[in-house]
Amino acid sequence: MGKIDWYILKKFLVTFFFCMVLFMVVAVAVDSSEKTDDFVKTGLSTGQIIKQYYFGFVPYIWGLLFPLFVFIAVIFFTSKMATRSEIIAILASGTSYNRMLRPYLVGGLLLGTALWFGSRYLIPRANGLRSAFQANYIDKNDPTKNRQDNTCFNCFYQRVDSNTYIGMKNYDTASRSANKFFMEQVKDNKIVYNLRANVIKWDPEKNRWKLIDVVERKVDSMGESIKQFKELGLRIRLKPEELRKDEYLKDRLTTPELESYIREEQLRGREGLSALQVERYRRTATSFAVVLLALLGVIIASRKTRGGSGMHLAIGIIVAVLFIVSDRFSTVFATKSNFPPLLAAWLPNIVFSAVAWYMYRRTPK
Repeated sequence: MGKIDWYILKKFLVTFFFCMVLFMVVAVAVDSSEKTDDFVKTGLSTGQIIKQYYFGFVPYIWGLLFPLFVFIAVIFFTSKMATRSEIIAILASGTSYNRMLRPYLVGGLLLGTALWFGSRYLIPRANGLRSAFQANYIDKNDPTKNRQDNTCFNCFYQRVDSNTYIGMKNYDTASRSANKFFMEQVKDNKIVYNLRANVIKWDPEKNRWKLIDVVERKVDSMGESIKQFKELGLRIRLKPEELRKDEYLKDRLTTPELESYIREEQLRGREGLSALQVERYRRTATSFAVVLLALLGVIIASRKTRGGSGMHLAIGIIVAVLFIVSDRFSTVFATKSNFPPLLAAWLPNIVFSAVAWYMYRRTPK
């Protein structure tokens, strides 16, 4: 790392952090203006709202737009260097174009590593604060997020082990109870055990479920036997905290917790895990995107053009929009169809790696 390398790296990091702080101020101002009525209804003080919501909101915004901050920062200061003929001077000094890319690569790797660590551990913790506040104070007053199905509210059907399936209807998270429950055990594609109850409740003292008005059926080679119980204790691999429809779950779990949760749900035979799998793969793919967009930014902005910085920024914004659109499309295809989650997370990087290579080959060196 020579003087020119440190000069470029310093400009890279300073411009990046300036973009983050500037956008943070704008994002907080816009969000607070939209949620003013909701904040008033909470009855919390300004300090409490900042601690319980904005301490989670700011890292969430940073993690969401981190690669774009890097991209815009690189385009902005590199375009200024190109306009002042600094890029021409560097190349004229005998420095190769690939050698000039070294500080950009170092800066991209530093920021990509920071994002990789943050997206795995720190940002999910911050999202826990934001999502808890959102669910407790904002979503409960939003009629679009509290619509109830007239036929079945909070119904669950899932596999708890390799041959046992359970279902319950109208589960209440406050009382930890439901008014309908059944459990079936299957062997050789045949039901060998059936358990039904009118009420199921969680018994915290005995750390198990308690069934009321129970009918038990066993089927074997001798025929069918039926027993009835007023009450019956039941131990299964299912805890009350697992019976929640949490739309913020994938955002607030650290990567090890998310991977463990996906494995457990796959063992239970749960479907519709594509969104969780895409999130797991995206946390690594986004870190790689930081390095990719840093190099793509310097390739776009290092050429001196008649339009100057304005032209470079316009091209950069177009590329950023296309990157976001491709990312959204791949996510929708993964969650709504059979598109592989791993490919969905990495597809924008694959496409724009090809774009970056094409533009690199055409860049004057």
